[in-house]
This record gives sequence, C-alpha cells and structure tokens, in this order.
Amino acid sequence: MSNNKNSYNPNKLNKKVFISSSILVLLLVCATVAFPAYMESFFVSMQSYIVDTAGWFYVISVAGILVAVAYLCVSRHGHIKLGPDHAVPDYTTLTWLAMLFSAGMGIGLMFFGVAEPVMHYMAPPTAEPNSIEATREAMKMTFFHWGLHGWAIYAVVALILAYFSFRHNLPLTIRSALHPLIGDKIYSWRGDLVDVFAVISTIFGVITSLGFGVMQINSGIDYLFGTGISLNIQLMIIVFVTGLALISVCTGLDKGIKYLSQTNMILAVCLLLFVLILGPSLFLLQAFVQNLGNYLSDIVHNTFNLFAYQKTDWIGGWTIFYWAWWLSWSPFVGMFIARISRGRTIREFLTGVLFIPSGFTFIWMTVFGNSGIELIHTQGMTELADTVSADASLALFTFLETLPFTNVISFIALIMVIVFFVTSCDSGAMVIDMLASNGNNDTPLWQRFYWTIVIGVVACILLVNGGLSALQTMSIVSALPFTVVLLIAIYGTFTALSIESTKQQAMNVAVPQAPASKNDDWKKRLSIIVNFPSKSKVLGFLNDKVRPALDKVAAELQNNQINSSVLIEADKMTLVVEHVEQPDFVYTVRARTHIQPDLIEEANAEDEEQSYFRAEVHLAEGGLDYDIMSWPEEAIINDVVEQYQKHVHFLHLLK
Repeated sequence: MSNNKNSYNPNKLNKKVFISSSILVLLLVCATVAFPAYMESFFVSMQSYIVDTAGWFYVISVAGILVAVAYLCVSRHGHIKLGPDHAVPDYTTLTWLAMLFSAGMGIGLMFFGVAEPVMHYMAPPTAEPNSIEATREAMKMTFFHWGLHGWAIYAVVALILAYFSFRHNLPLTIRSALHPLIGDKIYSWRGDLVDVFAVISTIFGVITSLGFGVMQINSGIDYLFGTGISLNIQLMIIVFVTGLALISVCTGLDKGIKYLSQTNMILAVCLLLFVLILGPSLFLLQAFVQNLGNYLSDIVHNTFNLFAYQKTDWIGGWTIFYWAWWLSWSPFVGMFIARISRGRTIREFLTGVLFIPSGFTFIWMTVFGNSGIELIHTQGMTELADTVSADASLALFTFLETLPFTNVISFIALIMVIVFFVTSCDSGAMVIDMLASNGNNDTPLWQRFYWTIVIGVVACILLVNGGLSALQTMSIVSALPFTVVLLIAIYGTFTALSIESTKQQAMNVAVPQAPASKNDDWKKRLSIIVNFPSKSKVLGFLNDKVRPALDKVAAELQNNQINSSVLIEADKMTLVVEHVEQPDFVYTVRARTHIQPDLIEEANAEDEEQSYFRAEVHLAEGGLDYDIMSWPEEAIINDVVEQYQKHVHFLHLLK
C-alpha cells in the first residue's frame, strides 16, 4: 500500500483540491471585475477560437461516448451491479427518475422547450426559413441536442463514479476512474488535479444553467407582475434562490432535494398534459412519431456533421455549445446520479438514464416546440416569433398566453423554474463539496454553504461583467480539459470491467465439491434451518467454527510464502490473501439479518415479522447468497479452498 493511500482520509476535506479550486475561481472572478472590457473581449475570442479549432474534438468525443454507452447496454458487463452483488437500490425507480431528471435538464427544458424549436424554424442551418422543411429540421435538431448524446455523457460519468465507488470502494470522485491505469497514484497530486478540473467544470456548468434560469424567472415575474427586466432584479433573484438553496442543503439529499425533485416532476407532467390536451392533440401525437423517426434516421449524419463545406457559425452557437454544456455539467449530474444509483445493474442503470429521460424530453419538446411553431406557421401568431427573436426567456410565457387560465399556468411554470433553479444550485453545491472532500457526502454544513455561496457570487459577477455570453464561454472553455480526462477515464473503466468479467468467468468454472464430514449431524442442521438461528447463535458459530477454519487456511498459505491474514470484526470474519500487483482474494463470513419465511400454516398473522440471522459468504464483489450456518469446520475449509481455486484461475486468465 502506497504512502499516498495511507495519508488519504476519505472522511476529511481535501485541502489541496478545496484551496486550489477556490484560488482558480477567485483569480478568474478578480480578473473579470478588474478588466471587464478586456475579459468580455477575451471571452468572445476564446469561444470563437475553441469552436474553430476544437469543435471537431467535441464532436468526435461525444460520438465516442454515445457508442461506448450503447455497447455497455448490450455487452456481457451489463449484469454487473453498481455495488456488491447483494446490494439493492436505495430509491424506488420513480423517485430515482424524478431526482436525476430534475438535476439533469430541468431549467433547460423550461427555457428552450418553446424557444429552441422556434429559433431553428426561423433560422435553420440548411433549410429555407419559415417553411415546412424548416419545421422538420427544427424539431430534428432540437431532438438531436436534447436526446441521447447529452444523457450518454451524464450516464458514462455517473457509471464511472458509481462503479468504482460502490463496487471497488474507491472515493466517489473522478480520480477513481484512473485507478486501473495508475493504481494508488490516484491518491497523489495526479488525482487532486483531476478533481480540481472536475470542480471548475462543475462550477461553470451549473452557473451557465443558472444564467438561463435567472433570465427566465425575471421574464416570468415581469410577465405576471410588471416589474420590468433589469440586471438588478436578476441579481436579487440569484440572491433569493441562493438563500433557498442554502435552506435546502441543510436538509440533505434524502429530504430537501428528493422532495423538491418529486414535486417538480409531478408539476412538469401536469403542465405537459395540460398543453397536450388543450392543444392540437392529434397533430402533436403524429408529429412526435415523425420527429422521432427523423431523429433516428439522421442520427449518424448529424452526429458527425461539422458543416465543414458550409460557411456558417450555426454549429458553434448550438451543437458545440450544447456538447460543451453537457460535458461541463457532467461531473455535477454524473456524481449526483451515481450517488442515487447504488444497487442497480449496469444495464438497468444505463437503460434508465439513457432512454427514460430522453423519451420524456422528446415528448416535451414536441408538445411545446411543435405547438409554438404551429401557432406561427399556421395561425400567423408572429408576435411569438418576434418575442423569441427579442428575448428567448419570454418564449414560454408568451406561448402560455394562447391557453386557458393563462395567469395560473404561468405562475405554476414560474414556480417550476424556481424549483429547478434551487435543485440545480443545491445539488451542484453538494457535488462540488463531495469532489473537494474525497467523495464524502457527510460533510460539515459550512462546506456546503461555502460552495452554494460561491456558485451564487460567481454567477452574479459573471452576469454583471459579461452576461450570458460570458457564462456560455466559461462552460465551453472549462469542458475542454475535462473531456480529455473523461476519455481516459472511460478507457480505465473498460479495462476494469474486462478484468471483472474475466474473474466472473473464472468463478463459473466447475470445481469438485468437497465431501461432507462423516460426523455431520443432519438432524442438528435441519433443526437450525427450520428454527431460524438468532444473532448470538450465528456469532457463536463464527467464533467456534469459522474462525478456526480461516486461521488454518491462513496458516497453510503462510507456510507456502503467501501473505494472508484473518480480520476479526463484530459480525464477520474475513480471510484476506494478498497478491503482489494483482487483485487480492477476500473470503468473508458475516452474520446478516433477514425476515423469517412462513414455513407453517399456523403462523400468527398478527405477530410482527420476525428476523433471523444467516452466516453468509461474501467475496470482494459482494455476497454469494448462500448460508454456511452449522457447516463443520472441514466443509468450511473446503469451501474457502474452492473459492480460492476459482480466484487463482481468474489470475491465470489475466496473464
């Protein structure tokens, strides 16, 4: 074990990441305040330079990420759990989907649901503006920007974090994905540098979304109450929402963020159904099917289309910005999704993250986008087009004017934007705090407060000194180094998954079962099975039978010059066999509690469910779900040897 790992404390603040990230953000903010005109010019030139010279890199990277995620969905690795083999999900599927959706694209859908399709309709990249073909292209490009590519980025980052943290007990930070490549060096300055990149990228990714959110909140308040649109009001909105986020972070993930996410998901579905039912329902259903077909039929072409043969700035303002936005937001959303996804298989996880939110997004964009275009193209509502051209943040509220109960629905939409704003802010602060605290989510309150305030302050300063263009540029710039780190991390993840699948292949090799002891008292064993042992009996079995068996195996391995030891804990005994530069063998027998099954019909239905204990075998990957309670010492030794033989075969296959 390296000195770096010995000095790494997962329960403490990582001062190197915390201080370095804070200083870099402070320097950027100070430069923006001290030289506003220069920094604004710098932001514009930087965005143009990156789009012109690195646009191809963003495009090919995102394409590769989507291919990697699609492969993992159908590969042999799909059954591997994000956690031990016996782990179960922490949240129900509905709660899980609501939380990842609110964190992922909530503000963006509210801001761009009407605005983006209308903008593409008025200025499509290739079609004639304001035409039928422009309508098709507008929806196709909107689906492209908000579909599988964005969620593939989120999914792969979340998968990397969840797999290495919950499966391999590594820190819940980006650095852990490099473990297959650099080993324990992830605990050195190399890992700190990766986490600093992730912190900076997350801060500016979250701030970009908050920039869209604050503009839309300001527009909604002005629409309902006539307060006007001004920078001062937008700054007050940021201060107000930051205050709400501070309250939310006090309650933690399982209360504030969870309940806010569920509430907003319900409101979003209700708003969607309201517009669908009162709008041109049949047309929207037909349009959805056709939009989906157009999207899928052209997905390869659009994925790699850089408009290299056309002189246009369209791709920089749209596709490149979106890919950079998703990438810069991916440490935040990825870590948040990873945090709530323990216990799911890789296939279940990727299917849920990739297809369910994308499907809902497609429906949302069709209902709001096609309805908006239909108002302009068929009904001649040119004021909606003029509004979108003048101020895209007003698009949703102008669109809602065409529906009944306008003021009520607009007020509900405003509340949704605010809640999305709050959940993004407090979730972002929680994730940044985890990145700066070695992946620990049980941190002092002042740390979460600090990052929440940093997000609010930096958003205010950049809004004053450059507006939304400054926020967009910082998103694109911060995503560039993180994309390089992410591609390396994906390679490391595939390496680790390949090793694990090889090990599982070795585990499936048939090994002759050791014969049972002749002195085995089958009546005693049967009595234990049907009478459900208590905790004290199982713990006694661990001390009387398991410990001597593991000690004998460890002693024999030591005689063969193989370093091994037995670890004694309150409710488990563990044999650890160490192998130089190769995975260790871990055999654990632990007392686990379960609810008693009903074996007899006369069981009293009024009694509370009774628990009992089993002596279950666990390997490094998790529980094997079999009970060795009452086994004789010789049978336990033979079981250890059998499992170790499979492990040695796994090491053989790695060579």
